[in-house]
Amino acid sequence: MPDPESSITPTLLPRVVLAAPSTGQGKTTISTGLMAALRARGLEVSGHKVGPDYIDPGYHALAAGRPGRNLDPHLVGEERIAPLLLHGARGADVAVIEGVMGLHDGRIGTDGFASTAHVAKLTRTPVVLVVDIARMSRSVGAVVAGMAAYDPEVDVVGVILNRAGSARNVAEVQRSLRLPVLGVVPRDETISSPSRHLGLVPAGERHESAEVVSRLGEQVARHVDLDAVLEVARQASDLTDNAWDPRREVRPVEGRSPVVAVAGGRAFTFAYQETEELLRAAGCTVVPFDPLRDRSLPEGTSALLLGGGFPEMHVQQLARNRALLEQVREAVRAGLPTVAECAGLLYLLDDLDGSSMAGVIRTGAAMSQRLTLRYPEAVAAGDNLLTRAGERVRGHEFHRTTLTAPARGWAPAWQVDGELIGVATPTLHASYLHTHWAGHPVMAERLAHAASCATPVTAPTPRPSVVPCPRPDEPVAEPLLHHGDVETGRGLIDFAVNVHPEPRPSWLEAALRDGIEQSTTYPDVTPARDAIAELHHRRADEVLVTSGAAEAFELIARWKPWRRPVVVHPQFTEPHAALERAGHQVTVVSCRPEDGYRLDASAVPEDADLVVVGNPTNPTGVLHPAEEILKLRRPKRVVVVDEAFMDAVTDTGNSLATDRRRGLLVVRSLTKHWSIPGIRAGYVLGNERAVAALAARQVPWSVSAPAITAAVACCSGEASMEAARRAERIAQWRAHLVAALTGRGYEVLGSQTSFVLARLGRGTREALRDHGVAVRRADTFPGLDATWVRIAVRPPKTVTDLLRALDDVRAGTPAAIGA
Repeated sequence: MPDPESSITPTLLPRVVLAAPSTGQGKTTISTGLMAALRARGLEVSGHKVGPDYIDPGYHALAAGRPGRNLDPHLVGEERIAPLLLHGARGADVAVIEGVMGLHDGRIGTDGFASTAHVAKLTRTPVVLVVDIARMSRSVGAVVAGMAAYDPEVDVVGVILNRAGSARNVAEVQRSLRLPVLGVVPRDETISSPSRHLGLVPAGERHESAEVVSRLGEQVARHVDLDAVLEVARQASDLTDNAWDPRREVRPVEGRSPVVAVAGGRAFTFAYQETEELLRAAGCTVVPFDPLRDRSLPEGTSALLLGGGFPEMHVQQLARNRALLEQVREAVRAGLPTVAECAGLLYLLDDLDGSSMAGVIRTGAAMSQRLTLRYPEAVAAGDNLLTRAGERVRGHEFHRTTLTAPARGWAPAWQVDGELIGVATPTLHASYLHTHWAGHPVMAERLAHAASCATPVTAPTPRPSVVPCPRPDEPVAEPLLHHGDVETGRGLIDFAVNVHPEPRPSWLEAALRDGIEQSTTYPDVTPARDAIAELHHRRADEVLVTSGAAEAFELIARWKPWRRPVVVHPQFTEPHAALERAGHQVTVVSCRPEDGYRLDASAVPEDADLVVVGNPTNPTGVLHPAEEILKLRRPKRVVVVDEAFMDAVTDTGNSLATDRRRGLLVVRSLTKHWSIPGIRAGYVLGNERAVAALAARQVPWSVSAPAITAAVACCSGEASMEAARRAERIAQWRAHLVAALTGRGYEVLGSQTSFVLARLGRGTREALRDHGVAVRRADTFPGLDATWVRIAVRPPKTVTDLLRALDDVRAGTPAAIGA
């Protein structure tokens, strides 16, 4: 509730508006790049966006390192624009305000209300025009002159020329202008923001967003006179308004601090920062959750806020998370106070484009060709959770989905342009309309009050997708050190170790003998490094030869003071153990059985600076698509791909061994496919800086002479042909093994390499051992239990022994004495 202001102290805030003659001129690109460039100079930058748009502020937040804010007179009222600017810019050295559409374009029929020009006047901020000159020369001068003269109250002080081409055309444009040119930015299509059916792709959905923003900053810093822009910003007059304060807008609830669960993640990216600030001021505890990943609502949830976003882009993944959908359905039906806008409305329907959603509101929605875009004043249709009948609220709609049928049996939420929309009850408010609660703070107060009276949701104890592993000072768990070789023994048929069972080729035997003969001198890895580089079409300085893959993992673990290393499980445990030996606390991201243990890049925490994933993964045999692994890439993050079993895959199109992008390391092993586990031979592929850093930590002469000669031999043309033949035979043997196991009713995961993961049941591994057959236990892999075993692929004749033993175990036949 606003309090009377006794006194107002003028506030000095350097600020600038970036506007344009029309949409599509590059305002977002230049504005975001300017924020990043100024921040790189050491300035505290506050980013703002004119209008209701949610997407641009996400890029502003990445660039400025603080929340992006909206300034929209339609949504919040003219009187709140300057206070909201001051609130968002607290502590900032400079504020950059990105305009909307053309400088004077506002709400239709209102003579420019809520336009960029309107906001510039309300905040008394100088304007710099961004003009795309790709298809103009002297006409630019006429356009700029007209824009500057159209409204004398708008102070247009300079121009940034965007998408500039030839120097000759730039000179012609500059001669036509009567305003200072503050920058000339050349065309660079590689850093333009991508489009989506509703506009730009949200920053939260672009895996490379931070990298793009960084490049934008570098581009603007090179081509825009930052000093001149700052000088313009410092010419802005003092503001004589008090900063908006959410504590003055709402009354806090008494008693406990109710938990309000707020949907986030990639599917729910649309939110105004002030909404959470109002809820906190009203005494709530705001807890974000991700409907794509989290299996339940936060513990103690007393209210639910489902905002906007693009659920249609993630509908299948949302639909797969049945545990959360079912909990939401039951909680909302039971009266959990719930607000759902646009995407949130879709989440509560029966289905979205045929995929099942929560089923609270018994109708569906589907994508349509028509974009619904309006900027209306809505009238509350009745008394409900958020509004009282007849209250007027200003909002906006922006969607390409439509309901497949009316939601029958519900009271409507709003009347908009003579149409009743949405649904509303004393505990639920859901519609397509987006509102900005800074303009209507009573909504936050009412939700907070309802939450304080609600019975908190008790979350089930889910199997987490992200769990912390033991502290660095605790001993490494024994299962991480378990390897298949300990399962074998005298008299046992070996299905436990993934080493190729056939004899080594004669040329490899000859290479090993050569290595023994050369072992009278210290080893030189240069021949192996050169051969591996040629095999993978890499430079020699992009290859590090190692004593097996295990040494590579040790080097990576000790390379940097990793803040949050992540290992994707279930997979080979040695990288995890190496990280713990180096003193790191590891975060586990578990691939889910309902997804077939396939990688979901979105499950990896954003703050992970090291991610280790196997491909194909040991022990599941799952081959992850290369494009899914590449989604893991982030600036200042290293992604390590363990391709130890890639040689056994017939189609190696998902290998990243030849991919030279920064932050990507591929680890390979030569021991399994070529039956040389005792000759420790492996290598790392990556950019030259990473390889050099790892090499600096390598023990001198760690790779033996026989390993070097073997590596050279295994990279020859003859070896490549034999490797392919072996992979084909493995595929045939694997098909025989899988058919035999599934024919007996066992569950077998779809492997693409030299082993399979099969669910034989508890106790079967031990019983097989009594019958003379060794298979690899799987419960030492995080994410699996004792019902699973890993079975190495063997020729059909050998598999017959396994099947006979399995049949005997199932029939209860005693093991032969002495087996």
